[in-house]
Amino acid sequence: MGAGREGRLRRSRSRCKRFEIFRTGSESRDGGMMEGGVQMDAVDREQPSGKGSRIFTILFLVVIVLVVLGALTLFQRRAQYQALAKETETLAIPTVAVFHPSMESTQEDLVLPGAMQAYVESPIYARTNGYLKKWYHDIGSRVRQGDLLADIDTPEVDQQLSQARADLNTAQANANLSRITATRYQELIKTDGVSKQEVDNATGDLEAKVANVKSAEANVRRLEELESFKHIYAPFSGVITRRNVDTGTLINAGNGGASQQLFSLAQTDPIRVYVSVPEAYAPSIRSGLGAFLELTQYPGQEFEGKVVRTAESIDPGTRTLLTEVDVPNHNGALLPGGYAQAHLQVKVTGARLAVPVNALLFRSEGLRAVVVDGNHRTHLKPLTVGRDYGTSLEVLQGLDASDWIVLNPADSLDEGQEVRVKEIALNVAPNQPTAQPNPAQGTKRQ
Repeated sequence: MGAGREGRLRRSRSRCKRFEIFRTGSESRDGGMMEGGVQMDAVDREQPSGKGSRIFTILFLVVIVLVVLGALTLFQRRAQYQALAKETETLAIPTVAVFHPSMESTQEDLVLPGAMQAYVESPIYARTNGYLKKWYHDIGSRVRQGDLLADIDTPEVDQQLSQARADLNTAQANANLSRITATRYQELIKTDGVSKQEVDNATGDLEAKVANVKSAEANVRRLEELESFKHIYAPFSGVITRRNVDTGTLINAGNGGASQQLFSLAQTDPIRVYVSVPEAYAPSIRSGLGAFLELTQYPGQEFEGKVVRTAESIDPGTRTLLTEVDVPNHNGALLPGGYAQAHLQVKVTGARLAVPVNALLFRSEGLRAVVVDGNHRTHLKPLTVGRDYGTSLEVLQGLDASDWIVLNPADSLDEGQEVRVKEIALNVAPNQPTAQPNPAQGTKRQ
């Protein structure tokens, strides 16, 4: 039993040791966990502080980026506004092309453009209604005065003429009967076979019947005249320049409707040439002055003529004297409506300035040219022009050879307006580079 008690005591002690060891281990583990818990709490307390610093850094960087982007945007907008303002300022001052007027060599004759017209030109109309029965001459046909041009079929006029002639026969028969009755009454009154009143009635009836005869005769003559209008004759010798009708066309003489032109007839020998002479040369123009024509289609040929009359008045719109030159045209080489260079035998001395027509302004107060001065300011100068060279005009007064003239001036250009200028050379192609001018021999204002 003692041995058993000792064994139980040893086992009890052994269990106590194991319990102490377990408790010690437990306490040790608990202490470790507590320490770990304290460490974990410390770590947990330290982690929020690190995250806050990173968020603050990110926010700070975002703010800096936004500030930089805003500054860049403002800078770009400011640059755009400055560029727009500069462009607007540049466009506010128009740029113009300028040139010097050219000097034209003098000529012995006064050369001006002329418009050729037929000496006599007349439209041919019908004077009676009907249908065109036949035409005998077409365009280009040369006819003589009195030649038959066309026939018109007039059935209404034919019927009216037949009726008028029948009415005339009736009136003549009634007049003959009244004449016989009046003659008998004149014989019977001598024997008192009739009264004076009956004689007067018979005489009055005769006079009325005679008047009816005259009226019927006049109506017949009128219709016969209309009947003669069915034949269209040439009123003068010339050439047919137009035919507007054909066989079967309804002809209206203008009674109750618009009349229709049948033919156009022109007399081309001689031919008239109308020339507008500048006012400066008007005193030298007189009737009988020698002249000749030059045409591009007849190189080297001259068609002699002379001045036959002038308008004796200056046109206030063009400041020119209308002059007529008659030129013989026996062979028909000169055609009405054509263009010719008329050489008037007027002595022209001294060199003249010339400017292209697209450098002129046509204002209500007269012809103007825009000139740029040394300060790049425009001036509208009045001009007195002379000869017309086709694409350019001779300038008699208003310009100097040293003037800078604006080419293709805008209608908006006004007196004293500031412009930017560039020089062009009229004798070079438009796509060739040109030098920049300096009208005042100074610097260009910006």
